[in-house]
Amino acid sequence: QVQLVESGGGLVQAGDSLRLSCAASGRTVSWYAMGWFRQAPGKEREFVAGINWSGSNTDYADSVKGRFTISRDNAKSTVALRMNSLKPEDTAVYYCAAGLRGYTYSQIDYWGQGTQVTVSS
Repeated sequence: QVQLVESGGGLVQAGDSLRLSCAASGRTVSWYAMGWFRQAPGKEREFVAGINWSGSNTDYADSVKGRFTISRDNAKSTVALRMNSLKPEDTAVYYCAAGLRGYTYSQIDYWGQGTQVTVSS
């Protein structure tokens, strides 16, 4: 079992920055690929960013590329998502996720509870 706890969400204005953090515990977290997903009201959960177990490879949704940065610290078992130039359309509940085989939706084994990010115009 892996437990994931997100923090750092909140209400910001368009153009602001926010940093989400995910604290992982349980099994050897450094073995897992990690990802961030989001779900806006009335929409399906979508991939935002992913990082492999070592941190050497990252991937981003086109909608956030160049604005968001995912990183991990295996020594601290944490994953972060730095979000710059936030837009109202970034408003959603953001979920941290872990997958032993990868970070695509179908590969995720564990989910966090989510943290709300609201961007006002």
